[in-house]
Amino acid sequence: MLNVHALHAGYGKSQVLRGVSFDVRPGEIVALLGRNGSGRSTTAKAIMGLLAAQGSARWKDTQLLGRQPFEIARLGLGYVPETRDIFPRLTVQQNLLLGQKPGAAGRASRWQLQDIYTLFAPLAARAHAPGGALSGGEQQMLTLGRTLMGGPEMILIDEPTEGLAPQMVEQVGRFLLTLKAQGVAILLIEQKLTLALRISDRALVMGRGQVVFNGPPQTLAANASVRQEWLEV
Repeated sequence: MLNVHALHAGYGKSQVLRGVSFDVRPGEIVALLGRNGSGRSTTAKAIMGLLAAQGSARWKDTQLLGRQPFEIARLGLGYVPETRDIFPRLTVQQNLLLGQKPGAAGRASRWQLQDIYTLFAPLAARAHAPGGALSGGEQQMLTLGRTLMGGPEMILIDEPTEGLAPQMVEQVGRFLLTLKAQGVAILLIEQKLTLALRISDRALVMGRGQVVFNGPPQTLAANASVRQEWLEV
């Protein structure tokens, strides 16, 4: 579904990605792990056209590099940034409606407002409240719901559990498994190793701008040397 090969990117004269290669298959959760500064968020931004990059990032048969973010989104990729980027003065419902867009072939999204409210009950109760009045966990639900309104076949999610209480972290994990069960592929950038290894089908570990491990989460859990060198503080 998504194939990234020899991806290079950076900021100005600072090179961050140094030949990143991996793929994501349909309906798969792939955890992208690594310490801060390893290049995980830069990888997502490069794929989504938010950062100039060299190499290859192919979505099905389409080259993504060189395309605008809105073009990439219309191909069927959704992006949930770490910053969430909701519109604080707009209501919850208005934020959700902004996520609507035609699919790659002009098809309407199968996700409607009621589907999001069923998935995230707290949003239904606060449908007419301004986004800025929501808690951190509710804002995370809102940005995830807004992305789903666009009907993506795959979602790139950057640190969805950052700053959330343990109960909300578990809820996010259940939500991601629900999406997987509905056929949505997920590239999950996450710091919480326990959650990532529990829900992912495959784990990637990044270090110094490269993928240094690619394999089953059980293999990573048993590989103390990789975890100590590239993940643990």
